[in-house]
Amino acid sequence: MVDEDRRQRALDALNILDTPPDERVDRITRLAQQIFGVPMVSVNLLDRDRQWRKSEVGIGVKEVPRADGFCEATIQQTGTLVIEDAAQDPSWASNPFVLGDPHLRFYAGHPLQAPGGEHVGTLCMLDTEPRQLGEHEREVLADLAFWVQTELAQQQELDHAAIVQRALNPRDLPQPSGFTVTAGSAPAGSVSGDFHDVVLQGDTLRITLADVMGKGTGAGIIASAVRASMRTAPDRSVLETVAEVDALLEHDIGDLNMFVTMFCAELNTTTGQISYVDGGHSLSFIYRADGTWEHLSSTGLPLAMGMDEPHELGTVQLHPGDALMCCSDGLLDLLDLEDPFGQVGEILDVSGVDGAVQEALRWAVRGKAPDDVTVVVVRREA
Repeated sequence: MVDEDRRQRALDALNILDTPPDERVDRITRLAQQIFGVPMVSVNLLDRDRQWRKSEVGIGVKEVPRADGFCEATIQQTGTLVIEDAAQDPSWASNPFVLGDPHLRFYAGHPLQAPGGEHVGTLCMLDTEPRQLGEHEREVLADLAFWVQTELAQQQELDHAAIVQRALNPRDLPQPSGFTVTAGSAPAGSVSGDFHDVVLQGDTLRITLADVMGKGTGAGIIASAVRASMRTAPDRSVLETVAEVDALLEHDIGDLNMFVTMFCAELNTTTGQISYVDGGHSLSFIYRADGTWEHLSSTGLPLAMGMDEPHELGTVQLHPGDALMCCSDGLLDLLDLEDPFGQVGEILDVSGVDGAVQEALRWAVRGKAPDDVTVVVVRREA
């Protein structure tokens, strides 16, 4: 017996009803039509009083009343429902879709399950001619249905991933007097393994950019944990903060052969002095007011490398008109490596220091960067 309230809640939680077509699901629908040679295939979701089609081939109608659909019977069972000739089947001969348009004779449908196992819809195929479905064909239909429900569940995961991604990015960037802060991130997938954070405490601006090896949801989860750890006990020095995060990561993911590169700096907004720790990141620079570049060297290895070598503290002065620029290695995929500084210099000439961040992110999106791209710029006004 189907628990209808539970089933409906599971369907609503997927957030799929009345969404636009999805090429991933449409592809399965087309494939099913080609495999079985039927004129009509449909991915149906059964809402409260309607049968809504997420994908269809050969039908042309987006939804029908749920009460008259064959799929209502399908979700009531665990396996595939096959009706070889509806006109000769007493249970279906008087159905309006058999007596009237499209005059169905053959139906085969398999339930689609929500992540909790609730039957929320069907993958079904239909014909206006009677036909049979062998055991192997039933198995193929069940496999295709499993593929569909995996895609539908994946969409929910992508929605959750978007929430994770939003949490990784600061809502508002502080703008201390005499400085301009710009930053942004463009993930290669749904979630970035990069994260950046800029926090102002009194006269101290703390800037962090970290890059988890890899990309996707797994890297994003680790990035989220690192960011949360960085936010605790804000009175710690950057050296203490990086050391504690390093120990935490080594304990949690040291056996997974993953690591995190990180640049963490504190800028005294009164004097312009920057104290920083660079854990194997080595992609931070000072762009001087006279157009020259100063590379901030790494002061230690990436985090979670398992090496008992403490990080060191580096210092640099940010003079009026200078800018601190830090990026993740995804930006390197977009630059001309024979003259990256010249290329960035041209962007700065056209877009300015502040506009360079958005231009880099536009590059990442247009060029479909293979890795996550994150850029942070802090400019001291002249």
